[in-house]
Amino acid sequence: MQSILNFTRVPRRLAVVLAGLFAGWLSEPLAPGQSTNLVLTNASEILALPADRAYGINVLIRGVVTAAQPGAEWGGRFFVQDATSGVFVENIGTNQPTPGDFVEIAGISHPGGYAPIITRPRWRKLGTAPLPEAKPVPIEQLMSGIEDSQRVEISGIVRAFRSRGAVIVFEIASGGYRLDVNAPPSEGVDPQTLIGAKVRIRGTAATFYSGQLRHLITVSLHVPRAEDFVVEKTEPGDPFNERVIPLDSLAQYRRGREPGRRVHVKGTVTYQRLGEDLFLQDATGGMQVKCSMLEPVTPGEVVEAVGFPNFEQFLPVLQDAVFRKTKEPRQEPSIKAVTIPELQGGFRHADLVTIQGRVLDNTERRVRRPGGGLTGQQTVLTLQNSNFLFSVEGPATTIGDEISAPIGSLVEVSGVCLMKIAEDGKLQSLLVLLPNSTCLRILQAPGWWTPQRLLLGLAGSFTVLVVSLSWIVMVSRRNTALKVSIREKEQAQIGLQHAHDHLEERVKERTEQLKLQITARQESELQFKAVLHERTRLAQELHDTLEQTLTGIALQMDTASKFAQSEKERANHHLELARNLVTQSQTEVRCSVWDLRSRSLEQIDLAGLLLKISKQLTDDTSIKVQVNAVGRVRPLSELIEENLLRVAQEALTNIIKHSRATQASITLDYGPQNVILTIRDNGVGFVVDQQAGPREGHFGLLGVSERTTRLRGKVSVVSEPGKGTTVQVIIPIENLMDLGLIESQLGAQL
Repeated sequence: MQSILNFTRVPRRLAVVLAGLFAGWLSEPLAPGQSTNLVLTNASEILALPADRAYGINVLIRGVVTAAQPGAEWGGRFFVQDATSGVFVENIGTNQPTPGDFVEIAGISHPGGYAPIITRPRWRKLGTAPLPEAKPVPIEQLMSGIEDSQRVEISGIVRAFRSRGAVIVFEIASGGYRLDVNAPPSEGVDPQTLIGAKVRIRGTAATFYSGQLRHLITVSLHVPRAEDFVVEKTEPGDPFNERVIPLDSLAQYRRGREPGRRVHVKGTVTYQRLGEDLFLQDATGGMQVKCSMLEPVTPGEVVEAVGFPNFEQFLPVLQDAVFRKTKEPRQEPSIKAVTIPELQGGFRHADLVTIQGRVLDNTERRVRRPGGGLTGQQTVLTLQNSNFLFSVEGPATTIGDEISAPIGSLVEVSGVCLMKIAEDGKLQSLLVLLPNSTCLRILQAPGWWTPQRLLLGLAGSFTVLVVSLSWIVMVSRRNTALKVSIREKEQAQIGLQHAHDHLEERVKERTEQLKLQITARQESELQFKAVLHERTRLAQELHDTLEQTLTGIALQMDTASKFAQSEKERANHHLELARNLVTQSQTEVRCSVWDLRSRSLEQIDLAGLLLKISKQLTDDTSIKVQVNAVGRVRPLSELIEENLLRVAQEALTNIIKHSRATQASITLDYGPQNVILTIRDNGVGFVVDQQAGPREGHFGLLGVSERTTRLRGKVSVVSEPGKGTTVQVIIPIENLMDLGLIESQLGAQL
């Protein structure tokens, strides 16, 4: 929306060319998939469009024209604002509304160079209306670019002005910022009298931007009417009639000092860069006075200047100044010889000094004199003093009359000291401005190693290089003969390599044979382990099934014989139980032989089967057995249920045969991390370390331990004489997943 602003700082011919290019840009096709059915009816909707979606959307708004200037610079463009916001209208043509016109605009949206705009407009005037109320905004908010195209109000101090066409461009300082304000001239008001005045301005904000990057550069203000440029306070009188301020006290405390007011200084001219600045010196020190006046002065003349005190690089400077010569006689400026350490903290800034240094570099550049004069030549030297590098800039002279100093020479320069210091007062850079060529004096010529001698040295080096090349050619011939000998040795080495490769192939073949033998041996060992494992398992099965069942049969037969004479029915009952145990024993032996799962496990869960076996083993005994299942009861693998059942059966058999207990309990805990089987009794107990083992023909606890180890669990036996016995088996859940796979692999090996 700000494309008109890019025309305000370029020649008219370039503006016409850019307008043509901009017209071609506006004729580009819509973005792919862009819908044209949507119609935007207020300015805020246009500004809210993202840049990648702002192409070709229909626009129909009504608003008041807030800024429009006739002439080729604007080329028909204008700003319009409705009740929601303001927006720029890219109206390329001679037909242009004036500020205060109430218009209706039909066009399409475009992302613009910085913010969305309206382009290809068709507008018509509906009447006139008062300009929208200007919104007071902080200067920081205005300079951030967010108030683009809006009518705003700011306050500031007039620092300078220049005429451009039908408007006057005032440079306004506010809150550390400077911006251009384009305003129509006020009748009967000399703009020169407004320098230093405090003003309040109402206008439309416009931005300067980088078109390719869409980056903000600066902001300006367009004032449509003279009454929108309000002068609140002017300087009380001619600042040249004010008291002269010593140069060194410009940045010091002064009681009653008013911010934004010009000060009056006087001093002797030490140097002038025409159209840019001049340097003054009085009895207290020096000062840089920035002034765009093209009136030349010579060193030694006494002048008065008024300007705005400010700081640059933490050093005082007089900005936007004007000066006039006095009738006082010429005075010779004093020159102070200094060293680099004496300049720390900004001492002697803008003063006339003499300093020494050794020349490290000498460059020349062409410069154009102010006002479009002839092109001059300027010399810039790089000097070193106390390990500090600084620059010396000579005056712009005609070609052939510039200053010169050989590189490596020790020189003394006399000129204006222009410094940059850091916040801590340390010297960052130093530039010495020489008023004329006589201000440079060579104290010591360069050392023996001059450019001429350097050329001689290069010639000698070239001679040595030629001799070296000759020697290299001779050596290369000898190397040729040596290469022939090396080639013969390489042929012999190739033959040796073939023999080596053949040997490696034989070694590989033998290695493969050894691997096959080792693999066969490992398979044989694995088969042996599988057979041994199966033998152990069958022994445990026979012990846990056949022996325990026979024990139960013996108990039932003993009981039947006890009641055979007195209670035949009861004796027959126990005989029937013994017969059932014989049938069960046959089934279990057959299952053990064929490695099948117990048929009882297919019909009853593990807890129910434990209860059934407990009743069979303890029927008509004095032992009462209680079976409990704790936790979330769930089916376990065939291997786990079978082994836990045999462990519980072995424990009950031991209780019946040896413990003389009256009560026993079996607890099966289905925990989240472990499955725990616990068998307790209140029998006579025993000393754990002294119990009978396999040597005495007792394999019960050994079988319990082996079955638990097979399940990768832990078994513990706790007993004391007279305090009963507790057998506990803990099987971790994380080990249960792999047990079925391990068992199936062992079966496959068998």
